[in-house]
Amino acid sequence: MIVTLMNFLRACWRPSSNRHARTGSDAAGRQDGLLWYKDAGEHVNGDFSMAVVQANNLLEDQCQIESGPLSFLDSGPYGTFVGVYDGHGGPETACYINDNLFNHLKRFTSEQNSMSADVLKKAYEATEDGFFSIVSKQWPVKPQIAAVGSCCLVGVICGGMLYVANVGDSRAVLGKHVKATGEVLAVQLSAEHNVSIEPVRKELQSMHPEDRHVVVLKHNVWRVKGLIQQVCRSIGDAYLKKQEFNREPLYAKFRLREPFNRPILSSEPSICVQPIQPHDEFIIFASDGLWEHLTNQEAVDIVQSSPRSGSARRLIKSALLEAAKKREMRYSDLKKIDRGVRRHFHDDITVIILYLDSSLVSRASTHRGPAVSLRGAGVSLRSSTLAPYGSQM
Repeated sequence: MIVTLMNFLRACWRPSSNRHARTGSDAAGRQDGLLWYKDAGEHVNGDFSMAVVQANNLLEDQCQIESGPLSFLDSGPYGTFVGVYDGHGGPETACYINDNLFNHLKRFTSEQNSMSADVLKKAYEATEDGFFSIVSKQWPVKPQIAAVGSCCLVGVICGGMLYVANVGDSRAVLGKHVKATGEVLAVQLSAEHNVSIEPVRKELQSMHPEDRHVVVLKHNVWRVKGLIQQVCRSIGDAYLKKQEFNREPLYAKFRLREPFNRPILSSEPSICVQPIQPHDEFIIFASDGLWEHLTNQEAVDIVQSSPRSGSARRLIKSALLEAAKKREMRYSDLKKIDRGVRRHFHDDITVIILYLDSSLVSRASTHRGPAVSLRGAGVSLRSSTLAPYGSQM
């Protein structure tokens, strides 16, 4: 059991085999201190840019882009898959999603021989079930894994359609060109599940009418059951979904006084499906760490007014500039702060930008390249020292 646990943790935190030094090839991205980035690449439907910056002692954000076959069938659909997984309480759930959700999606797409909202829903369910099996096996030796969870934002482009699924408070934002004015407007595609938002809070309260304390305002922050947890939908967080995991030996701060008969949190994704229009220019997929510092329109304006190459890294820099400004400090000083301590200034931030080429989207059923499989890489757990940011940002 302990050997299994150690192997799982090593898988989460191993140095990425795709990681290259700044002086090497950037085919699979580059590492620069706490920053990992892939400035430019191509996917089936256009170009992409991708970047991750670490703030936590262990990187809790995970992400991936997969472009090419979306099923295990030779005749199956092609397209582009994007996943942003914002972990909380630890990296284990986000790592598990990164390793498993896309394969579940391919399996269900193979069964239906098509992409659909139902495929996404089933992929989320299978991922949740798989992680719960990990929690059950590790509970005797690592009960704390029951208090680890992750937001999960997924985008799929297939057959001229855009599918966006979300649990938690990561966000997908479309940049849409308005021909009449020449503006590019921000259109949020994903629903958020954070109890700091009043309609979300009321929805959770309506689902638990017998529990007056399902959402509590504590230290001016709305919290589920008065705990740190703010999202009401997630993958993982077994301690708020199954009573069997809300007991000793779980730490007392996570255990509820009263037993519960039905899950307090949900893993059911909100799903948006819509055709891609010729005036849809790009989509920003990002974890909550970005949206803490930039509005939807600010992010779209930055992407629209800048070169495509390095656009994800540019958004992260803009967020860090705002984080430094809020603390009345210089950006150059913020960059010197190491992981762990950095979390007092900003969260882990993940950004993936998909640019949409309407000619490629329109012939997606026959277009078969390029194939891409790339994961964002974080700073290795084994790193004893971290180089400061260079001049790349």
